[in-house]
Amino acid sequence: MPGKAPFAGVRVLDLATVMAGPISATTLADFGADVIKVEEPTRGDTIRGLGGGAGAELFWLQEGRNKRCITLNLRLSEGQEVLRALAKHADVLVESFRPGTMERWGLGPEELQAANPKLIYARVSGYGQTGPYREKGAFDRVAAAFSGVTYASGQPDGPPTRSGYALTDYMGAVWNAFAITTALYQRDVQGGRGQVIDLALYEPMLRSSEASTVVYDRYKVVRERSGNRHPTAVPSDQYLTRDERWITLFAAADHLFQRLAQVIGRPELADDERYATATARRENADAVEAIVAAWIAERDADDVLGQLDAAQVAAGPVNSIADVFADPHIQARGNLAAVADGQGGTIRMAGVLPKFSDTPGQIRHAGRPLGADNLEVYGEWLGYSPEQVDAMSKRGVI
Repeated sequence: MPGKAPFAGVRVLDLATVMAGPISATTLADFGADVIKVEEPTRGDTIRGLGGGAGAELFWLQEGRNKRCITLNLRLSEGQEVLRALAKHADVLVESFRPGTMERWGLGPEELQAANPKLIYARVSGYGQTGPYREKGAFDRVAAAFSGVTYASGQPDGPPTRSGYALTDYMGAVWNAFAITTALYQRDVQGGRGQVIDLALYEPMLRSSEASTVVYDRYKVVRERSGNRHPTAVPSDQYLTRDERWITLFAAADHLFQRLAQVIGRPELADDERYATATARRENADAVEAIVAAWIAERDADDVLGQLDAAQVAAGPVNSIADVFADPHIQARGNLAAVADGQGGTIRMAGVLPKFSDTPGQIRHAGRPLGADNLEVYGEWLGYSPEQVDAMSKRGVI
């Protein structure tokens, strides 16, 4: 029998906007947290307008899932008072305004935690709450560039290249969700209290920069762009097959290269002093990659991948999103979930991660319309009557 959802009973106020803050709250909601999405009354979260497609808020359907949606104008004193009342009942508050904004509204952690000492106040901003750049704004690509990751990405003779997806935002979301769960554990298991989490959007990407920090500190070596190749692991690249499909492989460890040499019919390469060791292959990278690329170019992708799989050499296709949708492994793992779209149909979206044996997450509903849960939430959390909610709406508070 499935167990109780891990975050059942945890109440989260999601005041954040694009994208790391809201998606961290979505992650908590996937595992049972009661996430209340608090949005500006006239336009809501910017994510609502990013999906495109026949007027449907497609991106919002995915990233707004499992949240109850209310509206609240935090720029009005009455709206600020309502938020203070909500925060008294919350376990977590997530916000992503520029540093100082919440304090100017009288909604900073000092004020809210005075009334609710157990409140975990999670702040995601471009450059963090401290430092000379604290008031600068940053979105995914700006934060990635600042972190050093963009500089190291792209072809050696080309410009720095951003990722095709907003990985900085999603990495920020994962780290923020981890921080919140850590704070909840410290509060509820170790007898602590609420605390403030300060995450800069660029920081998870800087943390993901492999050995660049220690190598630069010790040797002052800057990691430059190396295209699809790994700068030190050979062979590892993207290769074009005869049927014009891209595949990738990694066979940099000596035992993997020995297997690869057998597959391509050149077992002697594993004993050649130019290629026998990882160090030698790194020094002769162009020659190694040319040999591998030539063998792959003479064969179709399915043939190449079949032989590499049989030899236990790590390799795979470079999938488009269409390929992902068609792949049987993606389907078997449930990586795409079919969810009611609120308009009488269904939509497939990225499923819940990670997988739990006893308390799996679930998508209870897709992102809901702006203010859809005003009556329910304001009545449930604050005891407001329908008439009070209607009056606040007419005053522009919600």
